[in-house]
Amino acid sequence: MGFDTTTDEVLAGVDLRGTVALVTGASTGLGLETARALASAGAAVTLAVRTESRGTAAQASIREQLPEASLEVGLLDLTSLASVREFAAWFAQRHDRLGILINNAGVMATPFERTADGFELQFGTNHLGHFLLTNLLTPLLIAGAPARVVNLSSGGHRSSDIIWDDPNYERRDYDKFEAYGQSKTANILFTAELDRRLRERGVRSFAVHPGMIATELGRHMTRDDYQALKERAKRGPGGGFPQRKSIESGAATSIWAATSGELRTQGGVYCEDCAVSEPAPWALDADGARRLWALSETFVGQGFPDA
Repeated sequence: MGFDTTTDEVLAGVDLRGTVALVTGASTGLGLETARALASAGAAVTLAVRTESRGTAAQASIREQLPEASLEVGLLDLTSLASVREFAAWFAQRHDRLGILINNAGVMATPFERTADGFELQFGTNHLGHFLLTNLLTPLLIAGAPARVVNLSSGGHRSSDIIWDDPNYERRDYDKFEAYGQSKTANILFTAELDRRLRERGVRSFAVHPGMIATELGRHMTRDDYQALKERAKRGPGGGFPQRKSIESGAATSIWAATSGELRTQGGVYCEDCAVSEPAPWALDADGARRLWALSETFVGQGFPDA
């Protein structure tokens, strides 16, 4: 297992029949490949998407390869807490358990914008929407134990810790890469605290860096943005711009984190290239993880005490 490992290679010999799985952002790119891969191993997969037309198209594309796949489409807009609540209620009406939750959806380097609830778009979409969704579905995860939650982060988390006194850019100039980094750090801190709270109930969580892949995630990026990103990468710990992966290899670490027997006794960790890796120091801060949880509860207007 490594950089070029594909989803099908990860799942060789894996039987997911009887497992209920949910993938957010499943209409294209990594999410679509992740959903396809899980369905190929026998999982019943819910494709959570923003629009019905794209969800139907994604479902059809998987069925072209896997005619017997167990698939359904649900509508989820992570920029709206009301939509998250509606989707979670819809899913809970249809399922009594959940074995694999892959929080794959996200946005990157967007122009400054706010969600329907007033949060900076990247923080609100990448973290807060998934924070609320996961907590609302926690009873189903416990019922489906052993269960796993996979939160897609990014090496871009190294661009920023949580800016605790102004996470929503209400008093400072907006920096699209810093905002992305903050949201991806939030994904890792959320992973660690979620695992701490749920591991005794049979639910483990993992943060995943899929690598650099050409998908719709970069649709807001201009040539100047890519050049700026390359300059930042030169100053980072790796000293350069990462090599691009295929979509099949990019989704492999999510599938590995969701299914690998190697991770049976682990959780709350950061993974890349189908292995446990080391994030930036601030993403390992247990106090920061608890602080972010409390802050997120305040933002979504709902408390989630230790399970």
